[in-house]
Amino acid sequence: MSRSAGVVETVSARSDWYAEMARFEKRSLPVAVKQIVTTLVPYFLLWAAMIAVMRSGGPYWIVLLLALPAGLFLVRLFILFHDCAHGSFLATRRANAVFGHVAGVLAFTPFEKWRASHWRHHATFGALDRRNQGDVWTLTRKEFAEGPRGRRLAYRLYRNPIMMFVVGPLFSFIFYQRFYLKGAGKPERRSVYVTNLSLLAIVLLATLGIGFRTYVLIQLPILWFGGMLGFWLFYIQHQFRDVYWSRHTAWDRIRASLEGSSTYLLPPLLRWFTGNIGFHSAHHVRPLIPNYRLRKAHESTPALREVKPLKIRTSLRSLRLRVWDEETGKLISYREARGNPTVEALRSGPSV
Repeated sequence: MSRSAGVVETVSARSDWYAEMARFEKRSLPVAVKQIVTTLVPYFLLWAAMIAVMRSGGPYWIVLLLALPAGLFLVRLFILFHDCAHGSFLATRRANAVFGHVAGVLAFTPFEKWRASHWRHHATFGALDRRNQGDVWTLTRKEFAEGPRGRRLAYRLYRNPIMMFVVGPLFSFIFYQRFYLKGAGKPERRSVYVTNLSLLAIVLLATLGIGFRTYVLIQLPILWFGGMLGFWLFYIQHQFRDVYWSRHTAWDRIRASLEGSSTYLLPPLLRWFTGNIGFHSAHHVRPLIPNYRLRKAHESTPALREVKPLKIRTSLRSLRLRVWDEETGKLISYREARGNPTVEALRSGPSV
């Protein structure tokens, strides 16, 4: 959706449709249980099949092949984990926390740490003055041009697709999530400790049962394949040409939801594995809507249907968009930024 008068009118008149969307926040225990079963049972069966291949001396490429659907089920598990963080999956806060911690262990992610970060993301996404709160590091064109050479190099490395989608998932799940951030509260610290100890216990049991080498050769590709897809989904949710950014004094959460969050059209099978998270505008408008109602909420809300969707082929163009241009209100590439004579530093910046 472009920033037109129509959008402003939609946002200013949001009271009716926004209130109506509350009906989609209703949780369903049978649906939640079904999602848990249809996610965990196939995931563990794939694990069993990979163990059988390794023990029988079968070719490792079969394990890698099975790791692809296992990674997809891990993404789906992370969506359930995500809903638990919002309190939108199960009926009570305690139930969401319990299953969230279990899912977090399987996804190598401490529940309370991630929940705190994700809540900050929802409170600050699209606000230029409150960036780096659980989102993708984004600099304005001016900030990149005038920043020190070291920061430009770090930014280029961070934004490099190989670093972000190939190296990033394993770094995040194996290393970054093992530590809490400075200033973290007691729940976040405790969740890191509990998750790390749980993972240590799993590794020890796996070492005794199937051998450390077998465990690593199965777990790593699952984390890697699932992590690459998960990182891409998180990236494309807020990184596209006409994405909304605003200074905090003018920031509007509903407008940021409509214009700063994508609607990503995926094939039905991928939509199932990703728990409808492609309807991300609907999720940001009403974060308490569970994943299994997001599509219906999107289709039933005219303001959301007006959001211009991204498709897989067109979404890939976002990979070359790197810095935010405050003058044009668009995410642009380094090459486009070089076309402005005021940004000479982009020409001399390190190339990655």
